[in-house]
Order: sequence, then C-alpha cells, then structure tokens
Amino acid sequence: MRTESLQFLETLVNTPSPVGHETRGQRVWLDYAGAFADETFSDAYGNCVALGNKGGSPRIMLAAHADEIAMVVNYVTDEGFIHVRRTGGINPAITRAQRAIIHSRNGPVPGVFGSVAPHLTKGDNDKKDPAIHDLFLDIGVSSRDEVLKLVRIGDPITLNDRFERLRGDLAVARAFDNRIGTWAVAETLRLLKDHAGKFAAEVCAVSNVQEEVGLLGARQIAYTLKPDVALVVDVTHATDYPTIDKRQHGDIRIGKGPALTHGGCNHPEVVARLEAVAEKAGLALQHEAMSATSGTDTDVIFWTRGGIPSALISLPNRYMHSPVEVVSLADLEKIPVLMAEFVLSVAKGEQFKVKI
Repeated sequence: MRTESLQFLETLVNTPSPVGHETRGQRVWLDYAGAFADETFSDAYGNCVALGNKGGSPRIMLAAHADEIAMVVNYVTDEGFIHVRRTGGINPAITRAQRAIIHSRNGPVPGVFGSVAPHLTKGDNDKKDPAIHDLFLDIGVSSRDEVLKLVRIGDPITLNDRFERLRGDLAVARAFDNRIGTWAVAETLRLLKDHAGKFAAEVCAVSNVQEEVGLLGARQIAYTLKPDVALVVDVTHATDYPTIDKRQHGDIRIGKGPALTHGGCNHPEVVARLEAVAEKAGLALQHEAMSATSGTDTDVIFWTRGGIPSALISLPNRYMHSPVEVVSLADLEKIPVLMAEFVLSVAKGEQFKVKI
C-alpha cells in the first residue's frame, strides 16, 4: 500500500470516532479527502462530503460510516466507579479487563474496566455473560465527586486499542468497522484525480455518522444529495476461522478480495456493472447473499426519496465488533480501485433501472 495512504488509514483508525461524537475523525477525513476534491462540506449533524468532477452527471454517491461502537458514562457510584450505556453493538463479555478512554470535554481520561479475579468467584453458580450495566470503569479515584470533576454523564468511551500490523498484509485494530469504508471512498477520489476530464459523473464521497445506532446519518445525507446511484462500503463477517458455521453464514475469506452482496437493497444492474468492471480490471471478488436486510447503510439509502439504485461492497473482517478486528490490506486496496473503475464506466447521464 502507498505509504501516504497507509498513514491516512492508521491515523483514521487511531482517532476516536464514537457514535454521535465523530468530529475528530471527520476532521482527519476531510483534511485528506479535500486534497482530491473540488469542494468539501458538512451538514448539521456532521455528515461530510467531498465532491469530485462537480456538475457532472449522473451523481454517484460513495458512502461509508465514520462512527465506531462505543459506550457513554451513565452512572457513578459513591465509591467512584462508573457504569456505562452502550452505543452500538458492544459485547460486555469481551469488554471486561480492557483499558479505555473517556473523551471528556477537558481531554482524555484513562480507565480500566474491572474484572473480578477467578479466585473470588470460585463456587459461584451464576456463570452467565455480563449485561452492559454489570460493567464498571475504574479511573483511579475514590468518590463520585472526584469522578464528576473529571467527566460528565454522557461523555463517550472507547477502548484503548490501536492499529497494528499483524503478519504480512494482515492488520488489527479496534475500529476497522468502518474506517476502512471512509478510507476507501477518500482513496477513490484520489485515484479519480488522475483521470480528471476523462469521466462524466459527479462523485460525492461521503463519510456519514451514526450508522451503529440506526443508519441515521446515511438517511440524512442521501436525502440531501439525492444521488442517481450509490455504492456503499462496509465490513462483512469473515467466516474463515474456527467455530463459524458456513452453512448459516456463508463462505467469506480474508485475502480473497472484497465481497459483493446480492439481493434486497442491492440493485441488480449496479451489481452486474461492478462484476463487469472487476473482471475487466482483474479484481477478484467474493459473493454473499442477504435476506431482508444487509445491516448496513445500503438499507436506508436505496429507498430514499423515489429509490436510489445502490450496491454494497464489503471488506472481510474477522472478529467484528471487538478490539481485535483483523482485515487484509490487500483486500482493502481493491475496493477503491473497483469503485474508481465503476465511475469511469458510467456514461454521461446514465441511469440504472431494473430490466422488465
């Protein structure tokens, strides 16, 4: 991977962007994407857009969500321990004994989620997984008053895990879901910059907010932009490790390329075009099926206004919604290439409609 692109990814992943508090990560994204855009802007809730080939037709939206799963300060005991609420799909069972950062108005406050030693739980009959309200955060003080001098109810919390190369082209981080997506749409703009004047479409690269709590930012910005077609980038579950039932979850492997989703919100003509440009460019793809929903922003973008032809491109991700998400950087690099080839293939004013 290009050195500057890898540095951008690492910075993006390491910059906390909890649900509803995405501003710091959005600033990183805008600073990078803006170098390849004709114009950038943000809306009332912090959805960010970088435009390429402004005024072109059709309007293509490349969308990914900026937010990461997180927690917020909910209650403080008299002894100074903090209980939390979740924002997004936090798993309490793997959150115990983790280091964390509370992002207060006065700066970061470090803490640890307490974990009772097994010596003190011998003989306990109740072995069920903890609920989110069972977790408690210790920031090293001894009273409620001391805590509230440092943090406030509602301050966001993220786990303190950072980007690291694992082996070869594999990398690990806490928030590849979905910094890989916002990285990919910005990188697509960079690739298209080399083709200025050679494609017809206007490109709206979007880093949208609050996906993890209801696909909310995508609803807002899709309604505003009213694109003619949308490509959405997110992660999908890799199923290439022990205990995963492929009969239920399909066969998606790290290192075998990005995945296209078929069915539902995924417009068949947009998917077919992606397959065609991938074949022409020699890009390996994987395929997965969906039933009612995809669980991504595609679900709300495609029905906005009168319907927006949309397709989902996913990066295989092991151990999703954990501090140790693992992805292939080689797989990731293929996604902006695929989207750039799609943009280059679209004719002036072209529309995507189901053939009847």
